[in-house]
Amino acid sequence: MATTFPGAGAAPPQQEPADNGKLMSLTDKIDKSDCYARNEASGFPMTNLFIGDSRLGCKSDADEQLIIHISFQEFVKVHSLKFAEFNQGINPEENPTKIQLYVNRENLGFEDCEDVDPEQILELTAADLRESADPITLKYVKFQRVKSLTFFIEDNAGGDVSALGSLKIFGRPIQTMNMNDFKKQG
Repeated sequence: MATTFPGAGAAPPQQEPADNGKLMSLTDKIDKSDCYARNEASGFPMTNLFIGDSRLGCKSDADEQLIIHISFQEFVKVHSLKFAEFNQGINPEENPTKIQLYVNRENLGFEDCEDVDPEQILELTAADLRESADPITLKYVKFQRVKSLTFFIEDNAGGDVSALGSLKIFGRPIQTMNMNDFKKQG
């Protein structure tokens, strides 16, 4: 006599699709309503970073430090970042040289950045910020389940303010189950 198990003959449970390893720009996954910047110049807001014109870009206001908080619509895996210099590097002293990255930290202020350890610190050169430069690969294990990413531009190449021309974030969304797709049974 054959042993039967509950659910035998039923459709197999759905599994997540295999990760095909293809990276994509995560710009379309950004929740713009939940993004902010601290110490940004009003004429050069952080929203300019995603326009694609480095002449607009984002600048700090009172000093070289700048916090940029990017929130995503869903959890993502972040693989790499591509920074571009402001206005093709017309003022190289404004290029960021040290950026601290924080994952899933809400409402970070400048004081918090001194007290909280970042997931990764990036030391940038002028070559890293050129349009032709390759994206900077992150410590991938620390960026597996990202709902928000905070950039603390701590220092620059000697200018009074810091400036970035553009920011591109590469990775992929995490496949999650939408609970609204379930139908109540019984």
